[in-house]
Amino acid sequence: MQWTKPSPELVEKFDRALSAYPLAERRQMFGMPAAFLNGNMFAGLHEERMVLRLAADRLREALGTGGAAPFEPMPGRPMREYAVVPPSVVADPDELDRWLKMSFEYAASLEPKTKKPPTRRTGGRSR
Repeated sequence: MQWTKPSPELVEKFDRALSAYPLAERRQMFGMPAAFLNGNMFAGLHEERMVLRLAADRLREALGTGGAAPFEPMPGRPMREYAVVPPSVVADPDELDRWLKMSFEYAASLEPKTKKPPTRRTGGRSR
């Protein structure tokens, strides 16, 4: 699937907001900026939207905010625990930090992910 890259302005806001979280590891997800803690993604950009992973109670609270929505990278395929951050929150650095802090704290509560060793392929032939 081909997605539109986020604008430089949104990437800058995302980077600026993440600067308060030095433990966040920055990587790419769907070819776009994302933030991970202990191997768990907690924030990212998708096209011109910012998305955050939230605990169930915080997710319900967030989805009650005007402009927030469940995150569906593809129609009908929601990512559980993720919400699209309303543009009004993205535009307000203090409010964005409040939301990002909830997401970061939730990621900190999750079990760390460990990297799996690469699997070795034999080309499908039996010997």
